[in-house]
Amino acid sequence: MADFKIIRDILFKLYGNTQGPQAFDRLRPLIEKYTQQPAFAKEFFSEKDIYLITYGDTLQKPNEAPLKSLFRFADQYLKNTVSAIHFLPFFPFSSDDGFSVMDFFTINPDLGTWQDVEPFSRQFDLMFDFVVNHFSARGKWFQNYLDAKDRFQDFAIEINPATDLSMVTRPRSLPLLTEFQKRDHQKVHLWTTFSDDQIDFNFKSLNVLEKMIEVMLFYVAQGATSLRLDAIAYLWKEIGTTCIHLDQTHAMVKLFRAILDVVAPNVIIITETNVPHAENISYFGNGRDEAQMVYNFTLPPLLLHAFSKQDTRVLSDWAQGLDLPSDHTTFFNFTASHDGIGVRPLEGILPAEEIENLCRIVQANDGQVSYKRNSDGTDSPYELNITYIDAILADRSSENAQKFLASQAIQYALPGVPATYIHSLLGTRNWLEGVQQTGRARTINRAQIAIEHVLEDLKNPQSFRSRVFFPYLKLMATRKQQPAFHPNASFEVLPLDARLFVINRSVASQHISAATNISAEPVTLDLNDLGLQAPVLDLIGESRITKNNIQVAPYQSLWLAKEA
Repeated sequence: MADFKIIRDILFKLYGNTQGPQAFDRLRPLIEKYTQQPAFAKEFFSEKDIYLITYGDTLQKPNEAPLKSLFRFADQYLKNTVSAIHFLPFFPFSSDDGFSVMDFFTINPDLGTWQDVEPFSRQFDLMFDFVVNHFSARGKWFQNYLDAKDRFQDFAIEINPATDLSMVTRPRSLPLLTEFQKRDHQKVHLWTTFSDDQIDFNFKSLNVLEKMIEVMLFYVAQGATSLRLDAIAYLWKEIGTTCIHLDQTHAMVKLFRAILDVVAPNVIIITETNVPHAENISYFGNGRDEAQMVYNFTLPPLLLHAFSKQDTRVLSDWAQGLDLPSDHTTFFNFTASHDGIGVRPLEGILPAEEIENLCRIVQANDGQVSYKRNSDGTDSPYELNITYIDAILADRSSENAQKFLASQAIQYALPGVPATYIHSLLGTRNWLEGVQQTGRARTINRAQIAIEHVLEDLKNPQSFRSRVFFPYLKLMATRKQQPAFHPNASFEVLPLDARLFVINRSVASQHISAATNISAEPVTLDLNDLGLQAPVLDLIGESRITKNNIQVAPYQSLWLAKEA
């Protein structure tokens, strides 16, 4: 088959003429075992796609599995708006809130079981985290490595500590190598990109390759329709290189894609690479051979910058360049996630002093700044640790829900598929108590909440949570009904008043002009500048506008369309 030839060719490129055939012979039975019937291709994206990002234990109730609590909430409030749920790692783990995976095949018993995941698949598409770069230092696989068990001896990357690793790109200001002792008392230094509890996989090993392909296909069998490739940029290591975005890493993404094209061609690959924009979009490949979606990492910090300055000019210039290599790809647009707000994607877009200003805003509002180690030994900002709500509001006492919702309306109007972190939807503020408990800056955006408290707040129309949640759901529902918001619909960003972000979205059947005032003062907008003439409909406000010159209120968003 032609598809198997693609897989074979990639394996030969990665592993050479000797190991390449061995790799193919080991993977082919797995591929045949998991191939779904019938296999059919679909349109990957539509305007109806909206992802919710969540941990499995965000909502909690005594004596109830958190996954059951989350499903009750999703079934009650989200099934008519959210199309897909992204479960952050819900496997047994030893650190990093799930990203130090101890067992890739089971659900963390503190959350529930695979049987608790199954009801979600009947109402939503599902995205699972494929934590492909590393595994836990306290899991069975690592113990098997230390014990030199068969097929585990080469799972980790052993490095002589005298080796010159100065070229390696470091995402965190932590040691790259960690010393361990094997069962035979031999001391080894292992590659640990992210922490001493996260052992990098040695993908030069066919044992690692086979096991992780099995993990990927197992997730598909459990209902995953999207797979998030966590920290994929660092997957392949070659001494004497930066060890980020290597050709072999891209070849591995191509391999994942080629295998899924055989096994389950509807499954979407989403790459997570918190790097500058040009590097990030390289994971689209040629538009058909790597990821269908990439995280739009530049959006969160650049949108925050626009609100902090009440000036959209830099944001608008950048957004005008959101072009795609094919209609088989699109952006995964988000503003908040379980991590902080990455600032590396601002490199080459904002000067250092503007990035430092964002750091000051965050620190003034109870947030923190995480740093990375540079090749010259200096540190520079890597991530802003704060909820996106508190970052946008820039005032710990503010409850201006409209200002936050304005930022989300911009996200939802951009080309791509929107994704909302559950704490943004729930109006959650900085979880300072959690930071005190764990001592980790990222905990500030990973609150665990009693579901009864959430439900009580939602019953109170005056609560901040309610004033965020219900208008946000309405925004989602409105977007889903507009063909012009198809992820691949044409777009044009209009540089009008610097206080307005304006984008036109169009398909044959519909044209929408989306305008958001990011300032604290009203702004006049002329419909003629949008290519429109009154009367028009405001889809968000569900109102009819009869004048060409209109006042856009502070932090107001308008989605304007011609009357039917």
